[in-house]
Amino acid sequence: MTMEHEATLRFVTNLDRAGIEAQLQQVMKKATERNLPAVAALLATAGGQSRQELTQLITGCVGLLRAAPENRALIDQLEMIEINLPNLG
Repeated sequence: MTMEHEATLRFVTNLDRAGIEAQLQQVMKKATERNLPAVAALLATAGGQSRQELTQLITGCVGLLRAAPENRALIDQLEMIEINLPNLG
């Protein structure tokens, strides 16, 4: 059994908008590298969106990623970002 999942995901709960958007950019880059164009396209629209819009966007991305177990690290990162969305106010 190989373990691609990053065992040490930095769990941060104090991200501001800039931090959240930077994390979303990282996930978009990883999605592009893993040939996940639908996820990358959704994440490309994240800049400046409201908390509610970002929640919907993240939910949509997680739904697309769940199709393959090798995407677990991306799902974990998106869920960490989602936990920070209340920081947007």
